[in-house]
Amino acid sequence: MAVATICDIKVIPSSGKQGFKRDKSGMIVCNLKSAPERGAANAELIRLVAAACKVTQAEVTIIGGLTSRKKRLKIAKEISKAELLALLGIHDQLSLF
Repeated sequence: MAVATICDIKVIPSSGKQGFKRDKSGMIVCNLKSAPERGAANAELIRLVAAACKVTQAEVTIIGGLTSRKKRLKIAKEISKAELLALLGIHDQLSLF
C-alpha cells in the first residue's frame, strides 16, 4: 500500500518572490511569482513543493482547491508535519513565555 502525505497550503500568486512561511494561524503559506492564469501558479507550486520534498513533480498532486488560494496537496511520500516544515524551510519558533 502506498503512503502519502496530505497538506494544506495557502498560495499568494504574483507576489514577486518565492518561498514558504507560516501565518498567524499556523497554516503554510507559499509566495509564488506566477500569476494565477492558465495554471501557471499551480505548476509553480508543484515544482517548488516537489523540489523541497525531493520527489518528482508527478508525485505532487493538487487534490483540492485547484482554482482557490487554499490548496490541498498530496505528496506521494510519507513525511511528518515537522519534517515537511523543515523541508520547506519553515522553522518553528519556540515561545519564550
